[in-house]
Amino acid sequence: MSLETTFANHTFANPFMNASGVHCMTTQELDELAHSEAGAFITKSCTINERKGNPEPRYFDVPLGSINSMGLPNLGFSYYLEYALAYEKAQKNPNQPLFFSIAGMSVQENLEMLGEIEKSGFKGITELNLSCPNVPGKPQLAYDFEATYETLKEVFSIFSKPLGIKLPPYFDFAHFDQMADILNQFPLTYVNAINSVGNGLYIDTDKEAVVIKPKEGFGGIGGEYIKPTALANVRAFYTRLKPEIQIIGTGGIRTGQDAFEHLLCGASMLQIGTELHKEGPEIFSRITNELTQIMSEKGYASIDEFKGKLRTIS
Repeated sequence: MSLETTFANHTFANPFMNASGVHCMTTQELDELAHSEAGAFITKSCTINERKGNPEPRYFDVPLGSINSMGLPNLGFSYYLEYALAYEKAQKNPNQPLFFSIAGMSVQENLEMLGEIEKSGFKGITELNLSCPNVPGKPQLAYDFEATYETLKEVFSIFSKPLGIKLPPYFDFAHFDQMADILNQFPLTYVNAINSVGNGLYIDTDKEAVVIKPKEGFGGIGGEYIKPTALANVRAFYTRLKPEIQIIGTGGIRTGQDAFEHLLCGASMLQIGTELHKEGPEIFSRITNELTQIMSEKGYASIDEFKGKLRTIS
């Protein structure tokens, strides 16, 4: 049996990765991911300059997941690009590229970072985050369809390396259709569905108060709460996007069964956020074993035997 996954013309030992933003702020955390059982890993979504992010407390574990309003804390574009280039230079297996995430505070900032990546020797895969729900005063670009189209048009006029985009959750068939129509016009490598469900609220009833400080307690919801929404978005885009645009499934992956469901909906790679934050990189060993066990019980020798083959009721 094999969990090998072909993604962006590369072969990974398994489909598991961290979600950008979790256990990837520093080079030490990135190295820990590199030495874990994860099939791949991605850097922290970065801006040109270092950002401290929102005031604390800004992350809170809740029974079925998490709420956060981090505000894009990161150590700056140059910090992560330097790490990425050093990692590639030392990497013994060029068939397992690093994923590099950017999330500029403006379209111009994203274009500036993409221009630098284009000029650099970076050979990995870039993720453009169009869905940051937790920066006060900054709306999510990916909810503005016209702006998304114009942004991608500018991006692909200057960028020729493999590029994926991270999307927020959508909740309406018309929006799945509209966004897929836009994305199908561009040479995207992948779509990552989904980022956290924006602007939820969690209350500590003992204190009669919110649990995080920024935005009067409003924050992105992650974990088990959002798995049905994540599965719906993975499935919706898998059935609407052209075959060469692959899907990374993100949201609510806590067990091997959750992973199996994302793959069944059509995801090729899987990112783990909330549960990685709770358990640490050891989760990749556990969840890999759990997925292997499920596949064994079902008689599957490879992920391709069931990926995307979700049945509906006639």
